[in-house]
Amino acid sequence: MKIKRTKGEIVFDAAIYFFVGMISLACLYPMLYVLFASLSEPTRIMYHQGGLLWPLGFSLKGYEAVIGRQDVWTGYANTLFYVTVGTSLNMVMTVMGTYVLSRRDFMFRKPLTMMFVFTMYFTGGTIPNFILVKSLGLLNTRWALILPVAIGTWNMLIMRTAFASVPSALEEAALIDGANDLQILTKVILPVSKATLAVIFLFYAVGHWNSWFNALIYLPNERELFPLQLILREVLISNSDYSSSEISVDYLGESIRYAIIIVSTVPILCIYPFIQKYFVKGVMMGSVKG
Repeated sequence: MKIKRTKGEIVFDAAIYFFVGMISLACLYPMLYVLFASLSEPTRIMYHQGGLLWPLGFSLKGYEAVIGRQDVWTGYANTLFYVTVGTSLNMVMTVMGTYVLSRRDFMFRKPLTMMFVFTMYFTGGTIPNFILVKSLGLLNTRWALILPVAIGTWNMLIMRTAFASVPSALEEAALIDGANDLQILTKVILPVSKATLAVIFLFYAVGHWNSWFNALIYLPNERELFPLQLILREVLISNSDYSSSEISVDYLGESIRYAIIIVSTVPILCIYPFIQKYFVKGVMMGSVKG
């Protein structure tokens, strides 16, 4: 039986949809502005002020300049390496650490958890971290951007709660069948924690993709190891070194800034639709129980 809605309910729903739509537009518009600006004529976007609802003319000169820049491709390759290797190490280390901390019969479970939590609130700071990385011989190497961030404490706590929420009956059944800890982890816990694993994976991957500060600190003499985001930073804060026979460097540089933002952002945005369905379920699994 279809329930007839009152006018008040219809008006209320319409107001909610309008409010949510405005919030969505406010979040989406900055990206649309950059996209429209990157497709605009460089001479027109240079002097434009205010908002953009469509490109000012049409030009791909900014994208052509970005694609022709070697350090952009080098930055892409470096970023893909940091994301692939770094995220893989993150997941392995986090899963291993989480499994230990989620064992109810582990004697040192609470003290170790407190030690990890302590690192969330207190740190040595940038200079001590730099000295440590240099002392370990990691300075000016790729590992300086991977090993110091091998485990994220917050991510491990979320995953620990998800692992602890797995019914003990499943583990007991596996033990009766003769399974060891590695088999319990890989064949019982991980398969039922896919949502949380997907969310944590995305957190780590996005963190590596957007990271630039550590590269700025730990790779002072190795420009060929710079990630894409550090190249983007240089383009945004300095004049481009491009030249063109048709248009001045300043004009083309404005289009390049917008184009490189799009080029560096779109790949990671393409991952979200495939993992979005796991977000609510994964985070909730890792936050309901303590």
